[in-house]
Formats: sequence, C-alpha cells, structure tokens
Amino acid sequence: MNVAALAAQYERLFGGRPRIFRAPGRVNLIGEHTDYNDGFVMPAAIGFSSYVATGPRPDRKLVIHSEEFPDHFEFDLDALPAKPMKTWCDYIVGVAVVLQRRGLKLGGANLLAHGEVPIGAGLSSSAAIEVASALALLSQSDAQLTLPEIAKLCRQAENTFVGAQVGIMDQFVSCLGKAGHALLLDCRTLAFELVPVDPAIQLVVCNTMVKHDLATGTYNLRRAECDEATRLFANWDPSVRALRDVSVAFLYQHAAELPPVIFQRCSHVIHENQRTLEAAAAFKAGDLVRMGELMRDSHRSLRDLYEVSCRELDVMVESAEGLPGFIGGRMTGGGFGGCTVNLVRQENAADFARQISDRFQNATGIKPQIYICSAADGARELT
Repeated sequence: MNVAALAAQYERLFGGRPRIFRAPGRVNLIGEHTDYNDGFVMPAAIGFSSYVATGPRPDRKLVIHSEEFPDHFEFDLDALPAKPMKTWCDYIVGVAVVLQRRGLKLGGANLLAHGEVPIGAGLSSSAAIEVASALALLSQSDAQLTLPEIAKLCRQAENTFVGAQVGIMDQFVSCLGKAGHALLLDCRTLAFELVPVDPAIQLVVCNTMVKHDLATGTYNLRRAECDEATRLFANWDPSVRALRDVSVAFLYQHAAELPPVIFQRCSHVIHENQRTLEAAAAFKAGDLVRMGELMRDSHRSLRDLYEVSCRELDVMVESAEGLPGFIGGRMTGGGFGGCTVNLVRQENAADFARQISDRFQNATGIKPQIYICSAADGARELT
C-alpha cells in the first residue's frame, strides 16, 4: 500500500493533510463456526488491510469516498440512515450509527477509504473497513475507547445495521492481532492469548474465486440449528447457554434424542472447540505434525458434519496434499467458496503456491489467486 499516494488523493479531494488508519483482514487457522456458539477460535491478522484517510469538517457532515468504488456519499451526522442502503458504505455508516448510539459525539469528517483485502474471499474485508473507519471516526471526537471496545462496537454495527449475524472473531483479531502470532480467543469472555507461529512457516491462502449463493442463507440456517441444539441441551441441563457448554461426553449421552442433522451440527462445533485448544497447544509445543492433523480433521468435519464446504474448496484442500513443505490445510471462513488456509514451510511457499494453482486449475478450469502471508499486526494509525 502506497500511503503517500492515498494521502495525496485525499488532498486532491478534500484539501489538507489527513490522518490515516489501517486495519487488517484475517485468516482463521482453526475454530470455524464456533464463534457464534461462544466457543474458541484461533485466527491471525494478515498483511492485507483496509485504510481510511480522514480529516475534520467544519459542519456536521460525513463525506465518504472510496478508491475502489465510483459512488461517493454525504450524510448529516444528526440524521444518519436508520437502515442499510445495500452498498459498500454501509459498513462505515453502520459504525458511525453505533458509535453515536453509544452516546459518543462525532465531529464532521471527510473519509477516503482504500481496501486491499480481497472481497468475498472469506478474509474479512468487512471487519477491516469497520475497524479502520471506527478509528478514523473516533479521531474526530474526544472519545477514548479500548481496542476490545472498538471490536465489540464494530461487530454490533455489522449485526444491527448491516444485518450480518457475525461473531466477534473478525473485528477482534483485526484490532488486536500481533505480527508472528495467532490469537487464541475465547468468544464468550473475550479473554485471549497470543500464540507464537513458527517463523519458518508461511500462511498460504488459496482463493477458489467462487462464492456460491447458498452462503448467506445457509450461514443463518446453521446458526438457527445451533440455537435449536442449545435449547434441547438446556432442557437436560439448565446451565447450558451455548454449545460451548456441552462436553463431548454430554453430547454422546443424548445423541439418540437429537434429530440426526442437529447431532451432526453439534458434533462439529463441540469437537472443533476441542481441536482449537489442542491446536494452540501444538503450536506452543512446536508440534507442527499435530497441527496439520487437526487442520485436516477440521476440514473433514466442516465438509461432512457441518456441510458448509463445496467442490471447489474440497479440490483445493486435496490439491495441497503431497506438495513439498505442506503441513496442513483446511477451508477457512463461512464456507461455500472463498479460501483455504495452508501451513507451508517458508522455503517451499513459492513453489507450493505455483503447484497448487496448477493443480486446482487443471481440476476445475478456474485460475485461483494465491496469497503468501505472515501473521501481521492489528489496527493502528500510520505516521
């Protein structure tokens, strides 16, 4: 990202020197569809970010431009939209709405957004622009919020304004990621631990370039299935508030009483929580073989039990097997397209990227995009 060029573009549009804030996308190493069940996840921030350049205005307007989209928008901060407009600026406006509902007095601001997180790839471009926008908007107010508070408010914006019922993971790691580390997050308490990633390992993210239409509807259906499961388990044990509270033993104790599909969904979530904690321990112990096994198990569970994979994701996962330096891989994100994440030894990463691209293209006819990443720092102001 050429920050000087972004600042120059801001000056051309608005005049004056801006402050510039960046927030990264993320890739989830393990712990999929556990976040909205109050479970455990282990994402890492990556080196693709969203940027927002901002400066004050003398009036109460919010003026928003993007380097990627042609439309620009103007809003009165005292009369912000009550509903999303189904356009790219909803993520920014939603953050402004939630900040003001919190009682914060925002000042008029010019905003110029630039995004380099691939959209629709499951790398959380939405959380990146939300967090960068929150930092930019807060810079035009007297408010001081902690990064965990900013993460929660950005999630609230996506839930209540944009209308996507996401968990806390994406915004949290965008705020609090650290270079060279994954972040083991308890999605109920927001307690987290930074888990070192072996510096000899690269994260190779493989974008299938497809996103099937079922994604949003099926995501909401899976949430409803998990809510139904929680209700059933709470009948047997009133202390159960989410699938996070159900042990493997308790699951199998009541397996015969659960509808078969509900049992499959529960089985994935409950075992995935266990896998995530085991994966953190494996990373800390330097046991990359075990980490690879857990990632493979996670993908099989997402494919067979949670049923959120698709042919392209499965082909991409299979294409990685046997390549030099490959440790383990799985689908990442909501599913039905998007990306896989792979742990690959650094010296093999470039060859791995080339070979998996060839294998996938030969099998599907689709040319994928491959990103070689490292765990990156979370959101901050650029100087």
